[in-house]
Amino acid sequence: MRISPAFAETMTTARRKRKRYCAVVAACAGLLAYAGLVFVLTAGPPIARAAATGQIVVDWHTGLAIDGYDPVAFFTNGKPTEGSPDLELRYGGVVWRFANIGDRAAFAASPDVYMPQYGGYDPLGIAHGVAVAGNPNVWLIAGEKLFLFYDDDRRSRFAADPDRVIGPADRKWPAVLRKLIP
Repeated sequence: MRISPAFAETMTTARRKRKRYCAVVAACAGLLAYAGLVFVLTAGPPIARAAATGQIVVDWHTGLAIDGYDPVAFFTNGKPTEGSPDLELRYGGVVWRFANIGDRAAFAASPDVYMPQYGGYDPLGIAHGVAVAGNPNVWLIAGEKLFLFYDDDRRSRFAADPDRVIGPADRKWPAVLRKLIP
C-alpha cells in the first residue's frame, strides 16, 4: 500500500515530532550498540590482565612481557624487579624491559635462558592443555628455568614435584601453542 503525499501532509505536528524523535533515538541506539561492540572487542576480557600474542603472555594494557619486569633479575636479584622504559628490547614480538644495561645485554645474548617457560603461561595449565596466564609476582626457578604461576596454590603444587608437571607440560605445549592467537 502506497501512501499518497497528500496523506503525509495531513500528519499531525505531534506525530511528525514523534517520528523524528524515534528516528534520532534509533540512530543513536545503533551508534551506541556499535560503540559497545568496538569496546568489547578491543578492551579484552574484563577480568583478564594478560592477553596472548602467541607464544608469550603480555599485559594487554601496556603490551609488555611479564608486566614490564626484568626477566634476568629473577635470576640475579632473586625477586621481580621493574624494568625501565629506557631499557627496552623487542624480542619474540613483544617488548621486554630491564633494570640495567647488563641485564638487557645478557637477555639479548641468550633470551631462551631468561624467558619464562611456556611463554609465561602457568605450567599446571599447560600440563592440562590449557593456556592460563602466569603472574610474574608468583614465580619459581626450578632446574635453572623461570616459571610463572597463576596463584600461590599452583606454585606450591608445582614445587612439591616439578618433574611431575614439567613432563606433561612439555608434551602438551606444542598443541597449546597452536591454539593461541598469533
